[in-house]
Amino acid sequence: MKPQTLKIELSGQPTAYEIIIGHEKLATSGKWARKCLGNGAGNIVVISNPTVFKLYGKVVTESLAEAGFTVTHFLMEDGEQHKSLKTTEQALKFISESGITRTDAVVALGGGVVGDMAGFASAIYLRGLGFLQIPTTLLSMIDSSVGGKTGVNSAFGKNLIGAFHQPSGVLIDPGVLRTLPVRELTAGLCEMVKHGAISGKPLLTQTQKLLANFPVETFADNHESENFRSEISNLIAANVAFKAKIVAGDERESSGRVDGKSRKILNFGHTLAHALERFTNYRYFKHGEAVGYGISFAAELSKSLALCGEKDVNLLNDVVQSVGSLPPLGDIDGDEVFEAFKFDKKHLSGSLQMILLKGIGKPVILTEKDIPRTTVQKVLKNLLQKWA
Repeated sequence: MKPQTLKIELSGQPTAYEIIIGHEKLATSGKWARKCLGNGAGNIVVISNPTVFKLYGKVVTESLAEAGFTVTHFLMEDGEQHKSLKTTEQALKFISESGITRTDAVVALGGGVVGDMAGFASAIYLRGLGFLQIPTTLLSMIDSSVGGKTGVNSAFGKNLIGAFHQPSGVLIDPGVLRTLPVRELTAGLCEMVKHGAISGKPLLTQTQKLLANFPVETFADNHESENFRSEISNLIAANVAFKAKIVAGDERESSGRVDGKSRKILNFGHTLAHALERFTNYRYFKHGEAVGYGISFAAELSKSLALCGEKDVNLLNDVVQSVGSLPPLGDIDGDEVFEAFKFDKKHLSGSLQMILLKGIGKPVILTEKDIPRTTVQKVLKNLLQKWA
């Protein structure tokens, strides 16, 4: 099927950048990179992890070399716990030793962990290098590779150290999903549910349709199916288009903006997600899995506050359950998780902002002052007991 091209146009930016979505596009990554970077770029550092590089490093680096780039690669360990300042410093040392200049670039080949760290390194080295994203997980395709948020985790919170640094282009090849473990697919589908929850029922219904036709456990077996290729590509494109629209209207997540088009709405489900990840030292959950729990928490809290009807809450819970199994929570202390909320980055004037729903497609941004603490604790405690 024909590749799809989406553009992100940002206010204050001289040029837009393109997001290309198409099967078997990795072999053309060199021509694509040259088009994105221009003829002045000579050197490229590919940042990846051993698993992804073993699968796709050869085809990407050979294509880049054929396009006239001198290519080196830096491999980081896999997992959220390695998205750190320590790994960033190692990457910066490698970039420096590779002789990279301001006209050169970094290419992120991997999932969200790779993309976030590589983007952060490219943002701060020489005060900004060219940066390209080749996402290889479903979550990074539809979320983290688009929009320019980069950063790393630390002892005091997730993604609190970072920078806005837009890529010069994003190349999405859905064909790489054939090698993605089911757990990673489920994580990406949870982010799709998040987009559906805040955008409206059309996108949520599109996700339901895909899963009704192709349950997540069957994705790998259906990658040669034209119907599957078409559905997954169109769903990825729809998610990217939604996020691109939000980013274009509020690139840097304006602190004082609290309307339904604020970039903050993309954090729906993330208050609990980030707390769970921090509580487990970034070693237990895939990010999207934690978001799955966070979606249900935010929906149930919205119902308890009489914002969202039971029908919509039940629909969201059902769709979350349909995307695949989430890791069991076991015996998690609700009070400690609640305390971890204070490390969330969505604070304004010392008050945590939470993204809730007035219904599917109707996000609302509230602060702690609008939400009784006891209600939050009660909903959290009840859900943790249910999920244990």
